[in-house]
Amino acid sequence: MELQTQRLLLRPWQEDDADELYKYAKDLQVGPAAGWPVHTSVENSREIIRTVLSAVETYAVVLKQTCKPVGSIGLMIGRQSNIGLPDNECEVGYWIGVPYWGQGLIPEAVRELQHRAFEVLGMQKMWAGYFDGNEKSKRVQEKCGFKYMFTKCNVSSQLVGELRTEHITCLTKMEWLTSK
Repeated sequence: MELQTQRLLLRPWQEDDADELYKYAKDLQVGPAAGWPVHTSVENSREIIRTVLSAVETYAVVLKQTCKPVGSIGLMIGRQSNIGLPDNECEVGYWIGVPYWGQGLIPEAVRELQHRAFEVLGMQKMWAGYFDGNEKSKRVQEKCGFKYMFTKCNVSSQLVGELRTEHITCLTKMEWLTSK
């Protein structure tokens, strides 16, 4: 499955993307803010493509201009979600490499997945979350119409031995339809 926006192609990750993935995922400013450890090698990135980024509804965020991935976005539907949702709701997660921060690329990708979730997959709600201090992710969610719902304290992240505070936001299908 491939999706397109004005500047982006959202497509499945391929093992050949490991070099590009590593280029951005080794940055200390990226993974820890999103709750996952930095990648340690190209082979580590390749393994993550095989085991994590190969999930259904997970996409490489590829710049049309360069045909290279610069980030990732995905939907976790129902029980696949980190917050335990019914089958007609999903959670969106995303990240983008530091050189592409502030260009509106992730909001563009999120809006495309909102369309897919609500119009194609029949979702009734889309959830998102961001850890304390991740103002960039918070801003993406605000730009894309998500509303603050609640805060969870002492959330275990993939970073070993670290508990964090996560803020959860939501957008309903009806809110999305009326904002279009």
